[in-house]
Amino acid sequence: MSEQPAPADHARQQLEPAAADGLRAYAARTRAKADQFAAVLEDIAANGLPSVEACTPWEELREAHLARLAAQRPAVA
Repeated sequence: MSEQPAPADHARQQLEPAAADGLRAYAARTRAKADQFAAVLEDIAANGLPSVEACTPWEELREAHLARLAAQRPAVA
């Protein structure tokens, strides 16, 4: 993102402190995920793809993710 200030004719609306803190926390989580993803790609570039036996089938990953999502939502009657 640009470090330049906004033009004078377009004043920016300041966020509430709690909203700004939440946004910073989201940015930190997103940055951490991007760093983790970059590390995986660098490992693959340096060492090649893992063997098929060492990988988890995508169906298992999908089912685990769907189960996590279902656990986060309250049941609807």
